[in-house]
Amino acid sequence: METTTVLPSTFGLNAFSSSSNLRQRTSAAKHRLTSVKSVTSTTPHPSRGVGRRRKNNDENGATVANVVENPYSKVEAARPDLRKSLSDFLEEARDFVGDGGGPPRWFSPLECGAQARGSPLLLFLPGIDGTGLGLIRHHKKLGAIFDIWCLHIPVSDRTPVKELVKLIEKTVKSEHYRFPNRPIYLVGESIGACLALDVAARNPDIDLSLILVNPATHVNNFISQPLSGMLNVLSDGIPTLLEDIFGVKQGDPLTGMLDALSNEFSSQRMGGGGGGMLRDLLAVSANLPTLSRMFPKDTLLWKLEMLKSAIASVNSHIYSVRAGTLILLSGRDQWLLNEEDIDRYSRTLPKCIVRKLDDNGQFPLLEDGVDLANIIKCTCFYRRGKAHDHISDYLMPTTYELKQQIDNDRLLVDGTSPVMLSTLEDGTIVRSLEGLPLEGPVLYVGYHMLLGLDLVPMVSQILKERNIHLRGLAHPMFFKNLKDSIVDTKMFDKYKIMGGVPVSNFSIYKLLREKAHVLLYPGGVREALHRKGEEYKLFWPEQSEFVRVASKFGAKIVPFGVVGVDDICEIVLDSNDQRKIPILKDLVEWATREAGNIREGDESELGNQDIYIPGVVPKIPGRFYYYFGKPIETAGKEKELKDKEKAQELYLQVKSEVEQCVAYLKVKRESDPYRHLLPRMLYQASHGWSSEIPTFDL
Repeated sequence: METTTVLPSTFGLNAFSSSSNLRQRTSAAKHRLTSVKSVTSTTPHPSRGVGRRRKNNDENGATVANVVENPYSKVEAARPDLRKSLSDFLEEARDFVGDGGGPPRWFSPLECGAQARGSPLLLFLPGIDGTGLGLIRHHKKLGAIFDIWCLHIPVSDRTPVKELVKLIEKTVKSEHYRFPNRPIYLVGESIGACLALDVAARNPDIDLSLILVNPATHVNNFISQPLSGMLNVLSDGIPTLLEDIFGVKQGDPLTGMLDALSNEFSSQRMGGGGGGMLRDLLAVSANLPTLSRMFPKDTLLWKLEMLKSAIASVNSHIYSVRAGTLILLSGRDQWLLNEEDIDRYSRTLPKCIVRKLDDNGQFPLLEDGVDLANIIKCTCFYRRGKAHDHISDYLMPTTYELKQQIDNDRLLVDGTSPVMLSTLEDGTIVRSLEGLPLEGPVLYVGYHMLLGLDLVPMVSQILKERNIHLRGLAHPMFFKNLKDSIVDTKMFDKYKIMGGVPVSNFSIYKLLREKAHVLLYPGGVREALHRKGEEYKLFWPEQSEFVRVASKFGAKIVPFGVVGVDDICEIVLDSNDQRKIPILKDLVEWATREAGNIREGDESELGNQDIYIPGVVPKIPGRFYYYFGKPIETAGKEKELKDKEKAQELYLQVKSEVEQCVAYLKVKRESDPYRHLLPRMLYQASHGWSSEIPTFDL
């Protein structure tokens, strides 16, 4: 087993290498790259959502509860999680390219030093730059959920591809030996993606997950051959190329102006496509000396040959890879990528997911709009054990991720001005969420509006106001990254970010066991995709399983109703109509078949539901109304509710109360003077756009 030595770190980096295969360097300037990070054994712990109370003992030994501040209460003020830019990358790379050489080695950024217990290991394999700083924009966020090591390949290093693969393989085997139950992620960019595939092909029995960013599947000879010829006649590498193309040289007055503009853009942290492109161009111009040292001519020519060797190697044994794979594919990278190769990879590699980044170019990890941690969440690619667990491996949304969800849904929320009512323990109805139980386990059981639009305001508002995180039970189709799908699976990202779980009795069991707040719609897809004339009709199955599961853990059951979708749209083309139109009939049958395959073996009503997109005509927006009934206690009734008849009685009681909640709202909304859009707009115009709009008398 390899020995390790910890040395001081500088420049915000904790660097390390194996003493068994790398000679320690003594220069103080090199310590940041040659010391070894010690690793401690950790075990995963299940996610239980955000805590609301923390129990402590006072001086007399009595237990007291301290209220923990809700981190989502000020979500509107949240800022982007990603801060660093291409300028930061080039500035920090300045220290790496002047390190004096030496063999390839691992380092760990200090920003990644606060990972959670049980975090898997992530090994980052760099692209053509070799610095290992390719994740610089993502260090902080990824460092909270991974133990990150980055491979640094010095500018003057000429280690062949086969030797680099052996170096990475040695680290993988060593860490697998130390922590056999911990998965190892290999994140590779362009050339690094080829190295990751090589290592995975050579180690099919080690638990690996691959994230390949613009994997180099081939070299575009139309570009690479003229580039090689141009480099051979130029005095230096990329900087000379830029000078010849743009006429900008370091030390010119124009460069000084560009430097000033670059600093200005960096300080303002401009976002967006145009501003980001200009900022990146300015960053490059201001760091020509760094680029000159990073890509001298001989190094660049070596990298091109290394690239060809890596591509040939990986294509020779791609069929040996057994690891799950996530491929991130830029829409504007025409040099190294070939979509036909990616399509072949996706069909060859087991459990392969392809995520397209349509607006990004050659270096997406350094570009605006790409959040690797968020992509990992949205593809359900994060795991601490042998397979992804939607409950224990779930990662809570950051405040900015929640803000993004709220901003995406703002038009619907502002247009419908939701009214939320709840019931206190004494039966009093209040216009707030005060009646919702703070401590789990709690099972929320309700009616699903058309297209599940009721979820949009409800989940985020409950999280903001009460710090209660609802784990919604959704159709398993939402969690599958289907290949050749007609539907863009990105539309289901919000369900994964907000904690959705594939619906099943086992999921309910596990969530309630963890004292979670669980959101269940017994009517499922049949209710959310109902047909014309079926508004506010419950389509619940006859089974009462959720009642017995709730009683096993003493969970409270909160019945609730929602009305309002009929005020914003009207169905004109339901599944019955679409089955009469050949093209739409095929689409409905395909979607229903796919959903049925996912629920294979489910003979219940939930396993045989039409999946279709209703044809609707929008109306001038009305208002959404939510009514949460009084919680029903099941604590102490486990033996009683084991009896099927008793469980069925409670099941019918819950269903009846949901219907009563819906009926109550349908009647009361008629007396709401602000039910329609114009009165609401006039009220806000005179009282302020952030003011709460009144509703009917309770």
